[in-house]
Amino acid sequence: MLTETNYQPSWAAVFPQLTVAESTRLGGVSTSPFASLNLGLFTDDKAAHVQQNRERFCNDLGWPVARMAGSFQIHGDQVLRVNNPGQWEGYDALVTNRPAILLSVTIADCTPILIYDPVAQAVGAAHAGWRGTANQIATKTMLLMRDAYGSRPEDCWVYIGTCIGAKDFEVDADVADHFIDEYKEWDPTRNKFLVDLKKANRDQFLRLGVAPERIEVSPFSTVANTDRYFSHRAERGLTGRMIAVIGMKS
Repeated sequence: MLTETNYQPSWAAVFPQLTVAESTRLGGVSTSPFASLNLGLFTDDKAAHVQQNRERFCNDLGWPVARMAGSFQIHGDQVLRVNNPGQWEGYDALVTNRPAILLSVTIADCTPILIYDPVAQAVGAAHAGWRGTANQIATKTMLLMRDAYGSRPEDCWVYIGTCIGAKDFEVDADVADHFIDEYKEWDPTRNKFLVDLKKANRDQFLRLGVAPERIEVSPFSTVANTDRYFSHRAERGLTGRMIAVIGMKS
């Protein structure tokens, strides 16, 4: 489901007590180059604008912004188990089995990954850039949910959200060498490799045993759809940030 401020995977409708969504760049108060729904805490936008935008986004989803949990991400593969809302540093994925906590990851080309286990009642959110993808952060998030909450991959639902698309992610060999041939192709017209982050992350869940019909992949690209999404690459680093969120309402 697509609204002005957020996009939700189709399977979200199956679970009315669950919130699973990613923001767009629309419907906020920030001015150029952060126009308009910039939710990034660590951008050069006015802090008051970011706070107002976060309140709008959360209100549209029926959550108070004070119930959010997030982290200053470092493009790593560390996953944190959280029991309370708040802000951390150094983690690129969060998991919880507590209701009334809205896990969040910040994005502007990297892949957001949201996981829900309706049996164990647990959720996970991961930020998978190319480094995180290559270092299997999706797998590590799922495995921590297994170890911490007893989650089984076959019970889980996954949303692989909007990121830089496979036809837009041009890289040199220093990045492409981190991926097997299945996830990259050489484009002689651009003299670049093209890497498919969505497929690389989706396949991690398939290998773990998540059913393919329970994995939904965003049809959008941050680079190709800058009318609706921020793109760090397309906008040369001076832009806003989206967030992807998942949480169980109490």
